[in-house]
Amino acid sequence: MEPAATPPERPRPIQGAVLRILLALSLSHMLNDIIQSLLPAIYPLLKQSFHLTFAQVGLITFAFQLTASMLQPLVGFYTDRKPRPFSLAIGMSMTLVGLILLSQAASFHAILVAAAMVGTGSSIFHPEASRIARLASGGRHGFAQSVFQVGGNLGTSLGPLLAALIVVPHGQKSVLWFSLVALLGIVVLTSVGAWYRAHLDQVRGRKPQAPGRHATLSPRQVGLALGVLVALVFSKYVYLSSLTNYYTFFLIAKFGLSVQAAQVRLFVFLFAVAAGTIVGGLVGDRFGRRLVIWISILGVAPFSLLLPYANPGWTIVLTVFIGFVLASAFPAILVYAQELLPGRVGLIAGLFFGLSFGIAGIASALLGKLADHTSIFFVYNVCGYLPLIGLLTGFLPNLDRPAAAKD
Repeated sequence: MEPAATPPERPRPIQGAVLRILLALSLSHMLNDIIQSLLPAIYPLLKQSFHLTFAQVGLITFAFQLTASMLQPLVGFYTDRKPRPFSLAIGMSMTLVGLILLSQAASFHAILVAAAMVGTGSSIFHPEASRIARLASGGRHGFAQSVFQVGGNLGTSLGPLLAALIVVPHGQKSVLWFSLVALLGIVVLTSVGAWYRAHLDQVRGRKPQAPGRHATLSPRQVGLALGVLVALVFSKYVYLSSLTNYYTFFLIAKFGLSVQAAQVRLFVFLFAVAAGTIVGGLVGDRFGRRLVIWISILGVAPFSLLLPYANPGWTIVLTVFIGFVLASAFPAILVYAQELLPGRVGLIAGLFFGLSFGIAGIASALLGKLADHTSIFFVYNVCGYLPLIGLLTGFLPNLDRPAAAKD
């Protein structure tokens, strides 16, 4: 029997109290991702201190990525059925334990356990935080996901800077200072959990009695759409990984820039990513998720194909356009997927956040290996074609209502 169609939610103005929750989620996402990005930023220090091989460094990444990506869909699947208002604070507490262990680790195996703990905390955080952002959206799901996501983007860019300022000069034990970041996160997320607990009746009222799908689509159409979204996430995060991990090497090799000058250009790119995340959510709410997905993936292709041939000035301009446009994709993809499977907000958030983590981690390793065997220039020439996968957006059904129907 087909699940009953869920009446479309009428977007409501986001009230002050609910906006406070969205900003608290964004802040906690920033704190979570500062800690998350700290680990790779101190790899050189750990490698030197513990005389690690590159293979052992790779195992640290594997321990973190395994827990941070693989557990997220399981967490989302569980909390769809049994919401846990204070699970966010519990997840941040696990991250805190991981940080303390990392600061005191005296062996490679202790580092692995610490990395796995940080990853586990992150896996608990993302699915449930995404659900709360949707609950607090007032029907403006794209805007809410963008506010939530931009905090993570800021945290990812701040983590390496803070590591350079604190950990690199003062050594491994100074990682303990980042426990203050985790403690602040626990306080913020406890407050968010209290708000969520007070609104659990609203959550239960929206939850379908059986696994549901979009009322106008067949199971085959839903499956095809999810497959297309996975391909788009692959395109986005492999290309994004090429820039976040190897852009500085590209600039140094091609233009002879200093490390500091290359890092400044990387931060310009990351700032464009943060700005694009916010704009993408607003545009998606106004004009439709499918349109944003079209523009944000396929629209990057002209810039990505030109990038390997640009001079220093145009390289900055192109990467700003790439970061801004590409970053708008993820909130739109996530909200679109949640509309495909109503009532499975946590599962979808866990699946797509987990995919983004896992794809980025695997892509970083494979692109590095490709660069070793060819050149960094070859990597950027190949990756420039990835946004063309955005053509698959044509297979996505249009779930968006006309803008006039929203008012």
